[in-house]
Amino acid sequence: MASDTLKDSRPEFLSKPIQNICCIGAGYVGGPTCSVIAYKCPHIQVNVVDLSQERINAWNSPNIPIYEPGLNEIVQKCIGKNLHFTTRVEDCIAKADIIFISVNTPTKTYGVGLGRAPDLTYVESAARTISKVAKNSKIIVEKSTVPVKAAESITNMLKSNHHPNVEFQVLSNPEFLAEGTAINDLLKPDRILIGGDNDDKGKWAIEQLSSVYENWVDKSLIITTNTWSSELSKLTANAMLAQRISSINSISAICEASGADIQEVSKAIGFDTRIGSKFLQASIGFGGSCFQKDINNLIYLCENLNLKEVADYWHQVLVINDYQKKRFVDKIVRCLFNTLNNKKITLFGFAFKKNTGDTRESASINICKYLLDEGASITVLDPKVEYEQMIFELSNPQLNLPIEMVKRKVQLYSTDVIEACKGSHAIVICTEWDIFKTYDYKEIFEIMQKPAHVFDGRLILDHQHLTSIGYHVEAVGKKFDHTLK
Repeated sequence: MASDTLKDSRPEFLSKPIQNICCIGAGYVGGPTCSVIAYKCPHIQVNVVDLSQERINAWNSPNIPIYEPGLNEIVQKCIGKNLHFTTRVEDCIAKADIIFISVNTPTKTYGVGLGRAPDLTYVESAARTISKVAKNSKIIVEKSTVPVKAAESITNMLKSNHHPNVEFQVLSNPEFLAEGTAINDLLKPDRILIGGDNDDKGKWAIEQLSSVYENWVDKSLIITTNTWSSELSKLTANAMLAQRISSINSISAICEASGADIQEVSKAIGFDTRIGSKFLQASIGFGGSCFQKDINNLIYLCENLNLKEVADYWHQVLVINDYQKKRFVDKIVRCLFNTLNNKKITLFGFAFKKNTGDTRESASINICKYLLDEGASITVLDPKVEYEQMIFELSNPQLNLPIEMVKRKVQLYSTDVIEACKGSHAIVICTEWDIFKTYDYKEIFEIMQKPAHVFDGRLILDHQHLTSIGYHVEAVGKKFDHTLK
């Protein structure tokens, strides 16, 4: 009887079944996440809205704007049924029960927090639009990576402009997706994290969102916390993963100097169950939209809380990441007789990891910058990256590369490995695409300048086989004996 009375006291928007979801932002988070929700919840209408007509058109075409294994199949099954991509932002907000905010939160390039703090311009714009349009109460869910206490700021923005008798409950529901495996991560998540207020309404709102995920996720995997804990957990998860990469990369430098083998070291320590084997693959450094941005966000938070030593600690993760890329290029220069002027270098991969076309913060960007600074000409081979996207990344003012020089000295191929390598002095492995393991490196050797070099920045090739062909091989975390025998 008491439980029935408690349920009856709930506002309608915190008790009625969820029938309509609106997601603001049709990017790397909003698009895949809501496609899977539509796929697993055919009884819920899911509208993904964005102000970019070009992006919406791409989602409504057979050639969707994001490459992610399994995503296109899910979109095509649901689109036009209970999954819709549209620019009708206000209409979809008005009829939604739950609104996801999945807009971009880049690191600030101006003003207070320059290079550290997230730019919440798009989050604020989304919140103001919601408060202006919503005529009935709604649950608002922050999916974008945001600083701790952002939900509080969103709540204040919503309250300052809302219509009479309209109430909002703001939840934090961060995503934990890895590009390249995002669909599997959504279908079979390690956990779902939902943070909200600790009062009754906050708990009821959490139950409402949880009910959506429970259509395919076991309730035991749904973790509920207060809002701040949820927001900090997202930053901390990415910071810890990046920390592991920088940690093993720092050891790779010791291996190259001492003769130890980083793959053997990684395997040995990975067998320790307290450590585990994941994220212990040495490389030229981490990239992507999350790790660097979230660590900078964490550093900015620590600085604002007067925790200088903590900020310095996390800053070192980024220092090692930059160091790893620079010393890799320094090795290329040394091996090519200390000059790259007018030499052709072929980069295998420009995406920040395999199985994605995402180039944001890719290690290849800085590798290209350093090589161009040394006077090299570059050909890039990547099966998913578009030429315009590559030029966009290399045109970043922070790189200080003249755009006309970039267009003249950098070429892109998607499949023609022979043309990409013809006359090249060196192959540099920057992305771990599986197809790179299948090439006929003996045939490639014949069309390269001699001595032909391979620099394996992802540890994916058979180095002994390459050496037997005649290549001069260098790799992250390994010391090779190049003595003539």
